[in-house]
Amino acid sequence: MPITVYKPTSSGRRASSVDAFSDITKTEPEKSLIRMIQPRSGRNNQGVITVRHKSGGARKFYRMVDFKQQKFDMPAEVLAIEYDPNRSPRIALIKYSDNVKSYVLCPEGLKVGDKVVSANKAIEAKLGNRMPLECIPVGLFIYNIEMTPGKGGQIVRSAGMAAQLVGIEGNYAQVKLPSGEIRGILKQCSANIGMMGNADYRLIRWGKAGRMRHRGIKPTVKGKNMNPVDHPHGGGEGHSPIGQKRGPQTVYGKPARGVKTRIPSKWSNKFVIKSRRVAKQ
Repeated sequence: MPITVYKPTSSGRRASSVDAFSDITKTEPEKSLIRMIQPRSGRNNQGVITVRHKSGGARKFYRMVDFKQQKFDMPAEVLAIEYDPNRSPRIALIKYSDNVKSYVLCPEGLKVGDKVVSANKAIEAKLGNRMPLECIPVGLFIYNIEMTPGKGGQIVRSAGMAAQLVGIEGNYAQVKLPSGEIRGILKQCSANIGMMGNADYRLIRWGKAGRMRHRGIKPTVKGKNMNPVDHPHGGGEGHSPIGQKRGPQTVYGKPARGVKTRIPSKWSNKFVIKSRRVAKQ
């Protein structure tokens, strides 16, 4: 997916670039597979902001993407490659042999007319096919990986992401995640063959605050630019430093920037075979 850079006819155009959408084959979504979502603007049921820097954004439909693909041993044909405003990769509209349509995540290289199959046993390791980790050849790239059998894909779902199956040992498959972490996942969990498409998404320069507001993201202000009542870094004359503090803090007074936030006694630590953090030489 290429990125388009326009002539700098204004200040907003000068610093921005846009998605070319050259890989899109269908512009209107499938009506039977969309739902309207109500924007919450980061607020709870009492109207209090609990998540900062979120806004309503542009109105959009939610595409009902199937992360489970549990219609086993039933070939499906790719009808179209579509844009999804709710996620960074593309989605593919597929049609099963029983004429049921569905949305699935679109990997790099999948084209209209291709066939994809999901199974709970070993099948051909073809692009887009889905099967348990124990049936996938070691060394292949995978995406849309389950953490609990039958729950549906939960990780490696962003544009350009891919994990690699390192090996099978006992009841667990060793998977190298995009972060570099090697993690043990039950070998009964399923995953798709391939790598997520739309890898150039990370190269987009949004340029101005208005485009971010359309995405549902409010501006972020540095703490040192606030008043002391609003942030621990606030106060002082002009663009002052954060003061006599042990280190950077969040708006709630907790340590930030480089501090480990993972709970040391987290139950899933036993599944981490190799941490993504590499010790300095």
